[in-house]
Amino acid sequence: MDSLKDQICVVGIGETPYWRLKEPDGTNLSIQLKACEAAIAEAGLKNKDIDCILPIEGVAHAEEIAVNLGIPDLRYQATVRIAAAAPGAHIMVGGMAIHAGICNYALIPLGWYGFSGAIRVRKVLAANPMVFSGGPTARDFYYPQGMNVPPQWFSFMARYHMNKYGTTREQLGAVAVAFRKHAQLNPHALMYGKPMTMADYLGCRMISDPYSLYDCSLECDGAGALVVTTVERARDLKQKPVYLMGFGQGQPFPADDLSNRADFLEMGVTKAAPRAFAMAGITHKDIDFAQLYDAFSFQVIEQIEEMGFCKRGEGGPFVEGGRIEIGGELPINTHGGLMSEGHVMGINHLIEAVRQLRGEAGDHQVKDAEIGLVTGFGDFMDGSVVILRK
Repeated sequence: MDSLKDQICVVGIGETPYWRLKEPDGTNLSIQLKACEAAIAEAGLKNKDIDCILPIEGVAHAEEIAVNLGIPDLRYQATVRIAAAAPGAHIMVGGMAIHAGICNYALIPLGWYGFSGAIRVRKVLAANPMVFSGGPTARDFYYPQGMNVPPQWFSFMARYHMNKYGTTREQLGAVAVAFRKHAQLNPHALMYGKPMTMADYLGCRMISDPYSLYDCSLECDGAGALVVTTVERARDLKQKPVYLMGFGQGQPFPADDLSNRADFLEMGVTKAAPRAFAMAGITHKDIDFAQLYDAFSFQVIEQIEEMGFCKRGEGGPFVEGGRIEIGGELPINTHGGLMSEGHVMGINHLIEAVRQLRGEAGDHQVKDAEIGLVTGFGDFMDGSVVILRK
């Protein structure tokens, strides 16, 4: 796998606006097609040039994307079944297929009507209470105990950490406030024009203790896409290539259950990060920014610890004092993240990383950014870590 280092590039990015609509104005497929066309055009390619499509499970199929884009020869397709850790994993899958000569240009789409569509889903669930999200483990063991939604599943992990290490709500708030601050520099963010102070954070309503409203990511409607190819082909394209340095993928054990793990705080990134750093041949001090999957505030602190930026129990103090803000030691989620830009299952984290490394992030640009790290994780903390460079 080390042979892929610096051999694969992201050469095109595209995204739609992020909304919170009352009703969907299209389908999960149609919204992804818009992002795909934007990414292909940005790369200077034609739709017919794409010969590999790597969609995420449950929101689109490669065949329907290929037909609608007019792609005549789809040479490879795959889906890594690790939910929102998949976009990062798909960069590696596409890279391996391209490096093996199976295909030339890989398209990685992701998008959904995650707000307006979720309203419809909740109506279905209310009418059909035997339809469950989260899979059979959640159905059989979480739902009977009243643990019905992700904020409940993940909040008890935050409380565990607080009880063991003394992590405070103000430290969770430092994450939320930093990301909202970054969103004020990003007109694309849903929370642009809506600043938040620590007092605002501490005063908002509780969702699932210790998670309040502002500890949670923003369900939204939107889509993004990336195009990946080789260094050689990238030389003839429109955009500055962004190079893949390192990648890792991992799962905690057991993979489908949060509450019965011998190591309660282990995540997929616990295993994935060492692999990514080893492949890249760098250390944590070389990372100029990180886009961390921020479904909830504590999971950012947890990832910082599990990837080795600090020891367990030190993540709370790590995020204080502007350390994770633009201009700080490790700027995190410079676009606002899932918590303040919008929850598009992490494709926006990869898009933001590419913009940062191209120097195209505008008011939220990290000065002299050369190397960035992006994470993703699925419902029960499957993980991917991608390290990119300019």
